[in-house]
Amino acid sequence: MATQVDAWSSAPQADGAVTSDHQPEASCPYSDDDDGLDEAEVNGNWTPQEKALHEARLKAKAKRRLRRSSSRNSTSESVSESGETPGGDPHAAKGKVHNNDRKSRTGKGRGLPKKGGAGGKGVWGAPGMVYEAEEPDVRDPNYDEAAQGDTVYETVVPEVEEKELEKMVNPIVLEYFEHGDTKEVEVLLKELNLGQHKYEFTSVAVSLSLEGKASHRELTSRLLSDLSGKMLTQGEMAHAFDKMLKELPDLILDTPEAPQMLGQFIARGIADHVLPMNFLDSYKGKVDCEHARVALDRAAVLLSMKKGMIGLDNVWGVGGGLRPVKHLVKKMNLLLKEYLISGDVSEAERCLRDLEVPHFHHELVYEAIVMVLESNGDTASHMMMKLLQSFWKTGLITVDQMNRGFQRVYDELHEICLDVPHAHPIMEAFVDLCYQESVITKQLRDACPFRGQKRFVSEGDGGLIKN
Repeated sequence: MATQVDAWSSAPQADGAVTSDHQPEASCPYSDDDDGLDEAEVNGNWTPQEKALHEARLKAKAKRRLRRSSSRNSTSESVSESGETPGGDPHAAKGKVHNNDRKSRTGKGRGLPKKGGAGGKGVWGAPGMVYEAEEPDVRDPNYDEAAQGDTVYETVVPEVEEKELEKMVNPIVLEYFEHGDTKEVEVLLKELNLGQHKYEFTSVAVSLSLEGKASHRELTSRLLSDLSGKMLTQGEMAHAFDKMLKELPDLILDTPEAPQMLGQFIARGIADHVLPMNFLDSYKGKVDCEHARVALDRAAVLLSMKKGMIGLDNVWGVGGGLRPVKHLVKKMNLLLKEYLISGDVSEAERCLRDLEVPHFHHELVYEAIVMVLESNGDTASHMMMKLLQSFWKTGLITVDQMNRGFQRVYDELHEICLDVPHAHPIMEAFVDLCYQESVITKQLRDACPFRGQKRFVSEGDGGLIKN
């Protein structure tokens, strides 16, 4: 073994070889202290293998310096215009940035992760972060309508056209004339999208009331007063009345008294603050239509009365059940007397409808029967039977009102006999006639109190009257 070692050590060295015995420790290609080597010495004395090792050592050393400088002062680094980092690898491709490097590519930052580790793909956020509930987006491709619970659909009501407005508003106004509830009209109008033609409702309501009764006009005035400020403004009301003033020549064809009535509507509207106070002043010297001047003059006269605007509350009079009972009884008596003279059933029916007291029609039946009992001959009984028969067939007098009128006469028949001694036989004949003509029912006929035949007996019976 010693012989082999001696042989290896005494063998001739290869040309250019450097032994470890003669090479100083500082000349080791892996040493970090050999910075001042002479270039001529390197090129003249080193072998190609030693050159390659020396270059690899220089590259590794440059990388270590780059890491130390970037970690100590990251803000002092900058990127050159060519994209080369100072102190970087001189042999690396210019402008190329390593994708795996965690430091900022712009030369800024400390190389820490973005957002403290809370950002990036597949990351839920920083520890302890609480997220608020987000509303689902309808435009999201993963949006599931069925999974969102109850779905609320918004109803879009199209705007009513001017041609269809009158057809839709007429039933509402006519129904209001029956129940008189302004809140129900307001609810129905809110369901309709009248849009720019909202003012047309006023003109339609007033036009229908002109063709109706005084009570209808009173209800219309109250309706306009309640809707003012809620559904309709003063400007829209003024626009509607201005339109009606221009349409008076056409309204007169159906209602000859339209100018006077429209003037009363204008006066009542100003008193109720439905129309502006200067509504009449805006027409001075600007009206060419004769009918419009009549309406405006009527309104001016009513507003200039001694009572002023307070008295305009009764501009349409008192109608329906608001009138005293004595007044209604007097009107019905006049109605029946005129009928006995003229015999016009249609006129009597019109007069009864104008009274607007369907709950008080039993009084007409009562007064008609009393007139029959007080009359002479069969003419009055036959005429009254025809009148009640006509009212029965048209439905103007109901079963309850008819029964109530007859029953009142039955209850007061004994008192009536004091003034009319023959009231019982006349009443029996009239009841039979009405039953034969199907005016009353069999039950009502049987309820009539019949007076039996009475006779005096002999003296032995004590002078008693027996039936």
